Amino acid sequence: MVDFVGAGCGAADLITVRGMRLLQNADVIIYAGSLVSDELLKYAKDSCEIHNSAEMSLEEIIDTIQAAELAGKHTVRLQTGDLSLYGALREQTDRLDELGTEYRITPGVSSMFGAAAALRAEYTLPGVSQTVIVTRMAGRTEVPGSESIESLAAHGATMVIFLSAGMTAELSERLIKGGCPPETPAAIVYKATWPDERVLRCTVGTLHETASICGIKKTALIIVGRVLGSGYELSKLYDKTFETGFRKAEK
Repeated sequence: MVDFVGAGCGAADLITVRGMRLLQNADVIIYAGSLVSDELLKYAKDSCEIHNSAEMSLEEIIDTIQAAELAGKHTVRLQTGDLSLYGALREQTDRLDELGTEYRITPGVSSMFGAAAALRAEYTLPGVSQTVIVTRMAGRTEVPGSESIESLAAHGATMVIFLSAGMTAELSERLIKGGCPPETPAAIVYKATWPDERVLRCTVGTLHETASICGIKKTALIIVGRVLGSGYELSKLYDKTFETGFRKAEK
C-alpha cells in the first residue's frame, strides 16, 4: 500500500495524527527534502528506508514505490503542506493507476493556513472579502493566460500567492496594474510555523522593498488584501439580533 501524506505547514507537530501514525508504521518514506522538515523523519522507525525526492525524478519515485510494493512494504510519500496545492500529486497517482497500484491520500494543513495563523488573520472578513484566491506568478512554469495576476487582482478578493517570493517587483507592478491600490495591505510570511518563521507586513506598493531589505527570495507566501487592515463588519454568526437554527433572536 502507498500512502500520500501532507506534511503540514512546517512545524513537525502540525502534521495530522493520521499522518504521524502512517509515518511511524512506514517501511519506506519518500519525502520532499527541499520543503519538508527533517524533524518529521524522527517519527520513522529505525528500519525504515528513506529517500529524498528532491534528488529524484518522477520515474525514480515511481520505481522506488514499485520496488517496495513488490517486496510487500508500506510506502509513505510525504509531501509539503496539503497535497492538493502545487503538490504534483496527479502525475504520480496517474502513474500508479496505470500500474494498478493502490494508494490512499491523507490531507495536510497547507502553509497558507500556517501563514494566516502567523498573521493572526482571517482570510474571509464580513464586509471586506468572502473569497480567497490561491495562485502563483508565472516563472519557469507557466500559468494559464486567463489566470494572470492582473485579472485576479481585479476581483479585490484576498490573495494568497505561492512560489513568487523571488519576483516581488514584477508581482507588485502587476497587482497595481490589475487595479489593486498601492496602499493595499500585504504581508510576506517566510517559513510559516518553522522555528525561523518571519512575518513582514507591508503594502502592495512596498512589497519588493520589504522583500529586498529582509533578503526574502524563496520559501515564503505573499498575502494581499484588505483583510489585513483594521476595518470589517461583525459576523451574523454571533449577532444576538440574528436568528439561527440554534438560537432565537433577541428583541
